[in-house]
Amino acid sequence: MSLFFNAGQCCIAGSRTFVHASIYDRFVEECSKRAKNMKLGHSLDTSIDQGPLVSKEQMEKVLGYVNEGKKQAKLVTDSGRWGEKGWHVKPTVFSDVEDHHTIAQDEIFGPVQAIMKFNDLDEVIARANKSRYGLGAGVVTESLSEANYLAKGLRVGTVYVNCYNKFSSTTPFGGFKDSGIGRELG
Repeated sequence: MSLFFNAGQCCIAGSRTFVHASIYDRFVEECSKRAKNMKLGHSLDTSIDQGPLVSKEQMEKVLGYVNEGKKQAKLVTDSGRWGEKGWHVKPTVFSDVEDHHTIAQDEIFGPVQAIMKFNDLDEVIARANKSRYGLGAGVVTESLSEANYLAKGLRVGTVYVNCYNKFSSTTPFGGFKDSGIGRELG
């Protein structure tokens, strides 16, 4: 849900997902299942997992990224527009994404997940830090030392550990590079 929350229309949406090679295939399979099982519809309906995008223009922009992704990576889920009413885009998952692919470089602001494989912590830190954005990152691990190592190495404003999108009005919020000009309070 770090990405599909609010249909990916969140400044801190986790659209790039780095996964260790040892669990990569299983992770892709599970993400695909979850995306395929999401219920789309009116965002005020509490039984719905994902509502529409904000406008037709945004939907068309996101669908353009989906089409570009199809040329560069492996599409794992069904994709495209959902329904005739509203500006819904189906939750879309790509695997075999490389760092230079457009869907790994741009902020899409839609439900498009780019899953990338890594082998060791220094590699993933270097690759993650090559992005021109640096608002947030999430680390999922059973190892506190790995979590601390990654949190210190990643050039982002917020590092979530074993959670995502957890905010407090008392915590500064901001990022690095093209993701802000420092920290915003409250």
